[in-house]
Amino acid sequence: MSAKPKVAFYWCASCGGCEEAVVDLAEEIVGVVEAVEFVLWPCAMDFKRADVEALPDGSIAATFLNGAIRSNEQEEMAHLLRRKSQYLVAYGACAHLGGIPALANQFTREELLRYVYEESPTTSNDAAVRPRPDCGVNGHRITLPELKQMVRSLDQVVPVDYYVPGCPPTPRLTKAAVAALLSGSPPPAGSVLAPDLALCEQCPRKSTKPVDLKFMEFKRPHQLRLDPETCFLAQGVVCLGPATRGGCESACISGGMPCSGCFGPTSRVRDQGAKILSCLSANVEAREPGEIEAVLAGIPDPVGTFYRYGLARSILRRDVSLAAEPVTPRAS
Repeated sequence: MSAKPKVAFYWCASCGGCEEAVVDLAEEIVGVVEAVEFVLWPCAMDFKRADVEALPDGSIAATFLNGAIRSNEQEEMAHLLRRKSQYLVAYGACAHLGGIPALANQFTREELLRYVYEESPTTSNDAAVRPRPDCGVNGHRITLPELKQMVRSLDQVVPVDYYVPGCPPTPRLTKAAVAALLSGSPPPAGSVLAPDLALCEQCPRKSTKPVDLKFMEFKRPHQLRLDPETCFLAQGVVCLGPATRGGCESACISGGMPCSGCFGPTSRVRDQGAKILSCLSANVEAREPGEIEAVLAGIPDPVGTFYRYGLARSILRRDVSLAAEPVTPRAS
């Protein structure tokens, strides 16, 4: 029996980028592998659910779960891994905040299914056939996970001990998180394992951000030739840096793109989207309704812009009573 601490990685509603972030540890992953025993990692190893169920409760030192909770199977696995783990870590933006999958919360489950299987331009399905949770084929029963009414962040389903933000988290944060949880002196429960300061404070363009912003119009990055040294906001391009936690190593900004908010808010921000919306609106120079509408037309998708990663955790989220199923509210 291995004396190494047991570690699990699992994915739910996600794109696979968080799994890539672990692999991006490169040669440093060898040190991680030598220090721990993996008991679940579907992306890389052939473990089964029964293997996890057979483990004693609390025997996994830490589980890093990425992805939002969209289906009943994902909810079941979240409860199982919570029971088996000493520490459950919401790893990446989707587990932390709901992520891009949570943009689906703008629509009902029925609207989504109808569009995907019946109404989309590339769909040919005259019989309106949809996947069913249970059906019989040639004497065999086939079961599929069933979509829940809403997409939820991990802590809206089970208690979470720590959060590692990002889409995906950086290898540096990943390595530091594993080391911190296995050190014997873990951070305070509920910690986001990243610097608690706004990205603007770490931005390489910080010195060019005006004290007083004045927006006459908003432009998207492809609509103008951007100055590679100047603050995006000063150029009239929406950047979520003022409302987003640092620690990402300014990867997008260094690549010539504004921050889209994947690290979520700092501890001092209750609602990330509302924070940046307030920041931008307060600095719109126009005063007449028509002029204001013309300026705001430069942001054609406000929800996708301000809540790209955090709609599930927003205070503006759809009334959960409409989902016809209980949802555990996040801790304040």
